[in-house]
Amino acid sequence: MNSAKLLKHPAIVRVLPFVWIGFLGWLVFFHRLDATGLLDETEPLFAEAARQMAVTGDWITPYFNGVTRFDKPPLIYWCMAIAYRTFGTTAWAARLPSAIAATLLTGICFYVLQVIAGKLDAKNRAEYPATSPNLLPYLGSAIVALNLEMLFFGRLGYSDMLLNLCFGGSLLAFFMGYVQPLDRIKTRWYFAFYSLMALAVLTKGPVGVVLPSAIVLIFLFCVRNLRVGLREMKVVGGAIVFVLITLPWYVLVYLANGSAFVNSFFGVHNVERFTSVVNQHSGPWYFHLLIVLIGFLPWSLTLPAAIASVVQRKQWRELDRSGQFGLFALIWFATVLTFFTIAVTKYITYSLPSIPAAAILVALWWQQQMDQNKQSFWLKISVYTSLIFSVVLGIGALYSPQWLTSDPAMPNLGRALESAGLPMIGTIVWFGNAIAGLVLIFRRQMNWFWNVNFVAIAAFIVFFITPTFEIVDQERQLPLRQLAETVTHVRRDEAIVMATDSFEKPSLVFYTGQPVTFLNRTRSIQPYLAELRSSGAWHQSRPTSSSILMITTSKALQAAIPSGQYDLIQAAGVYQLVRVPIQ
Repeated sequence: MNSAKLLKHPAIVRVLPFVWIGFLGWLVFFHRLDATGLLDETEPLFAEAARQMAVTGDWITPYFNGVTRFDKPPLIYWCMAIAYRTFGTTAWAARLPSAIAATLLTGICFYVLQVIAGKLDAKNRAEYPATSPNLLPYLGSAIVALNLEMLFFGRLGYSDMLLNLCFGGSLLAFFMGYVQPLDRIKTRWYFAFYSLMALAVLTKGPVGVVLPSAIVLIFLFCVRNLRVGLREMKVVGGAIVFVLITLPWYVLVYLANGSAFVNSFFGVHNVERFTSVVNQHSGPWYFHLLIVLIGFLPWSLTLPAAIASVVQRKQWRELDRSGQFGLFALIWFATVLTFFTIAVTKYITYSLPSIPAAAILVALWWQQQMDQNKQSFWLKISVYTSLIFSVVLGIGALYSPQWLTSDPAMPNLGRALESAGLPMIGTIVWFGNAIAGLVLIFRRQMNWFWNVNFVAIAAFIVFFITPTFEIVDQERQLPLRQLAETVTHVRRDEAIVMATDSFEKPSLVFYTGQPVTFLNRTRSIQPYLAELRSSGAWHQSRPTSSSILMITTSKALQAAIPSGQYDLIQAAGVYQLVRVPIQ
C-alpha cells in the first residue's frame, strides 16, 4: 500500500487528528514544562493561592500571604489545587491546567475547522474552488498553537489560558450550533456555549459573559439573523444554566466576606481596571496592536491580508451559514481588541482571547491562497514583509546578548545566552526562514510559504525559546528558590522579610510555605526594624524569636544595615540571606 492510500485508510483518518493535536500539545505546551520554577511576579500569586486552598480546605475564599486575593474567581485555583493533591505541590502541577487548556483549545479549533471545511457547499467554493477539507484544520490548529502568546501563557500558571479555553470554546460552540441543521444537535451546542461562558466567568469575571455575548449579538446583527438566531439559542434556558453554574460561588464568597469581596473584585479588579490604571499597567492606545503583532509572530504578518480578504467580501447573508465563519472570526478578533483598547489598564494577557480568532482568519486566508494557486497582491506583500521581518529577527537574535543586561536580577543573562550558543541558533532559524521564502518566490510557489513559517516557528520554540526560558530561570529565579530552601532549614520561628529596591518576589511565599513581609524600598528597612524593636509587638506575638530572616541584595544591605548588625547565611545570585537581630 502506497503512502497516499495509507493516509486515506479509515483507521488512519480517525487517529491522525489526535496524533496531530497531541504532537502540537507536547511540542508547544508540555515539552520540559517542569524545567523551570515559578516566574515572578504574577505566576506565584496564582500558585500560592491554590496551595492555600489545598492546604486549608477553604475552596471559597482565595488567600495569598495571609490576605484575601479577590483578583480572580476560583476556577483556576480549583484546577491547580486538584493538580497539587494529585501530583504534588510543584511548579509543573501549577502549570498543568494551563497546558491542558491550551491543548484542548487547539483541539477544539481543529474540530470546528474540520466541520466547517466539510460543510462548504458548491456555492461557497466559488471563493475556495479547490478546498481540501482535511488541510484547513491542520493548518488552523498549528497556527493556534505555534505563536508566542499561546506558548508563553500555555506554559505558565496564570488564569488567562483557562479563560482563553472557556472564552474561545464558548464562541466556537455557538458557531457549531449556528451551522447545525438539526435542532437537537443545535440545542446541545448552544447549551455548551452557555456553560463555557459560565466557566469563563468563574475564571475571570464578568468579561467572560460580556464579550462573548457582544460578539454573538454583533455577528447575528451583521448577517441580519438576530431575531432568528436568538430564538434558536433558547436564551431563557441558557440563562438558567449560566446562573446555576456561576451563582453559587459568588453567593458563598459574598456570605463569607461581605462588602470586602464586592469592593475588591467588582470595584477594583473590574470597574477600575476598565476606567483607570491599576497596578501601574498603563500603555498607549495601540498597546494591544503591538502585543498581537509581536505575540502572534510570524502569522501576524499575514493577518492584515486575512482581514482585508474578509472585509472585501460582500453579501455575507447570502452565504451558507458555514461560509460566514470568516466574518464571525473577524468580529471576534475586532471586538476583543476594541474592548481592551478602550480599557485604561493595559496588560499583555488581555489580547490573548483574540488569538484563536486571528488564527482562524489566517488559516482561512492561507487556504484560499492555496486553492486559488496564484500569487495575489496581498500574498506578495505578506511574503515580502515576512522575509524582511525574518532578517530583522535574525539580526536581533544575533545581537541579543548586548541588550539583555538591563535587569538587575539577572545581569549575566546576555553572557549566559551567548555561552549556550542561542543567539546563533535564533539567527540560523530566521535567516533560514528568509532563504526558504526566497526559494519559494523564485519558484513562484509563495502560496506554500505557510509551510516555511510552520517549520521556523516550531524550530524557534524548541531550540531557542525553551532553552532561553531555562537560562532565564537559572539567572533570575533559581537563586530565590535556593534561598527559600535554606530558609525552611534554618528558620527558628522567625519572620521572613524580603527587602529590595524592586518588585516583590511572591515565589518566596510559595517555596517557603510561610508568610513573607515585602519591603520594596531600601529606605523602608531601618524604619521597619526600628518599629519592631521599639514597640515590642513582635516579642509579644512570638516570644521565642529575637531575630528575623531577610532576603535582600548586597547593595540594599550595605545601604540600610551597618556591617556587624547581621549574620550572612547564604548568597545566591544577586541575593543574600541574612539574620538580623531585632532586640
